[in-house]
Amino acid sequence: MKLAHVIESQQFTVPMLSELFRLSEEMERIVARGGTRDYSNKIMASLFYANSTRTRFSFESAMSRLGGKVLVTEHAQSFSSDVSGETLEDTIRVVGNYSDVIVLRHNEVGGAARAAKVSVVPVINAGDGKGGQHPTQALLDLYTIYKEIRTIDGVRVAMVGNLAEGRTVRSLAYLLGKFERVRLYFVASPELQMRQDIIDYLTHHNVWFAIENDLSKILPAVDVVYMTRSESSIQPEEAGGTTTERSRYYIDDSMMWLFPQKAIIMHPLPRSNEIAASVDSDPRAAYFRQTKNGIYVRMALLVSVLG
Repeated sequence: MKLAHVIESQQFTVPMLSELFRLSEEMERIVARGGTRDYSNKIMASLFYANSTRTRFSFESAMSRLGGKVLVTEHAQSFSSDVSGETLEDTIRVVGNYSDVIVLRHNEVGGAARAAKVSVVPVINAGDGKGGQHPTQALLDLYTIYKEIRTIDGVRVAMVGNLAEGRTVRSLAYLLGKFERVRLYFVASPELQMRQDIIDYLTHHNVWFAIENDLSKILPAVDVVYMTRSESSIQPEEAGGTTTERSRYYIDDSMMWLFPQKAIIMHPLPRSNEIAASVDSDPRAAYFRQTKNGIYVRMALLVSVLG
């Protein structure tokens, strides 16, 4: 599978996703035997205009395990080029002369697409703006569901929290909508519900979904609960929410009794008040395994764009 850029979830077809899963499994075997030096002549530029820890480290770890080299940046918005008014396009043209692939996190929706239009090397979108996309997170999320549940067709997923601005859930909804008999539950307070563009996309593609505001009502019926960071209106009682609000959007040991034994809990991390620490030891808590899968998927994506 050869990719020019990785910009949005919509660019992936089901056959492409199947090939990505196969390649990710191969990367997992490569990591288990200590990595490879196959890409020792390649350089990845990590260009982050917005804060990140996990995504940046995950990509840098992936490139290192492939044997490649990394040019590291963070807080790129404070660099002299940006402060002096240089456009994103000019920065990409320059950085492309120093590297073989650019991993870009930008603070504007559509920033990665702008970069790809002018870049002479592949651009990988590591998240763009609030309510934009985060396709590599969605791909590792989908791979985690595939590994844990062993199927995507027919999977029942509850997405919980700030869905209006959540890049991860928006990107994942696009991917899940490509499979058969998927059922999606959007669980959030009205002001944080999934935006209309995703609703329209799912409706157009005949994907089943439901709008909910109480996780406990649908918890027994799902295979995956995908938690996201919450806003103050739905945080636990000690953070300003009511007891009723807490029970609607918060997973603790009492909520786990409602959860099917073969289901999983996911979270893109970092978490704040969405999942009690006591849940971490439950085998259904998949969020730390999820982060590890990110290395394999990002290695596979780097291989796919570097050729």
